[in-house]
Amino acid sequence: MCHKIILQNIKKFPLLSKIAISRSLTSDSVNFTDAVDLAYASYESTSDESCSRPPLIILHGLLGSKNNWNSVSKAIHRTTGRKVISIDARNHGDSRHSLQHTYIHMAHDVMKLLKKLELSKVSLLGHSMGGRTAMVLSLLCSDLVSSLIVVDISPVKTSPQIFSMMSLFDAMAAVSIRSGIAMSKARKLADEQLKSIIPDINLRNFLITNLVQTNTGSYTWRVNLPALKENFQTYISSFPSNLKGLQYCGPTLFIGGSLSDYIGKNDLQDIQEYFPLAELTFIEGAGHWVHSQKPEKFLEVVCKFLTEK
Repeated sequence: MCHKIILQNIKKFPLLSKIAISRSLTSDSVNFTDAVDLAYASYESTSDESCSRPPLIILHGLLGSKNNWNSVSKAIHRTTGRKVISIDARNHGDSRHSLQHTYIHMAHDVMKLLKKLELSKVSLLGHSMGGRTAMVLSLLCSDLVSSLIVVDISPVKTSPQIFSMMSLFDAMAAVSIRSGIAMSKARKLADEQLKSIIPDINLRNFLITNLVQTNTGSYTWRVNLPALKENFQTYISSFPSNLKGLQYCGPTLFIGGSLSDYIGKNDLQDIQEYFPLAELTFIEGAGHWVHSQKPEKFLEVVCKFLTEK
């Protein structure tokens, strides 16, 4: 059984001082002053009204966007019948930019959107950065969350690989493309400039999905690189330490890639300090991007959980 717990040491996150933190908050109790409006894509059909299961909210990872989850969102909706809403995080995709980029702020952004959409109960699926946002939201506002799926990220461990992100920020910031050329040519030029620092073509292709052309014909990144770099070491690279003591006691599934070190095979006991009902499964042959590297197995595991829970 979960008990109400008052969070200590909230000075590191001033936004937290505006709300009464306990095991269970409602979106009505939160001050959304610093929350930003989020862009989202909804996957539903006319028959969804008869589906009694809560909608699934999908939260992407760092430097990703809702577009990366388009095919997965459609497949989950088709298989489970649930409405699926894929969200762009602040400083990503089509959502607003902000100087602030912490998991507390991102959780509040999602809470603001759920209030706008009049959703009182949802299931959450988050990958990497989105997984941590989903965990924080579940801990702060458990009554909103029907079930939780966290993909290849942990509240108790940080992979050493995550710190290579700083070099990716710098590599992307150094890309220079002249105005007025076709997008296909711009993508090719960006790839050539990134190649010396990022040898993995799949990673380069992933990053280049963020390249956009402005109304004036110039090229830029749609992610807010300065804000992400500024907040990375302190707020993005690790799970908020001052949430210890809070718990989410609903159905929870952690999915790791067998080739990834973002979740340790012996982490479950520590994970259950936050999520007592957590289960942990690994998908063989998958790395950090589990959903794109082993999509069929990933969908099988996710849809089974959503159907049973």
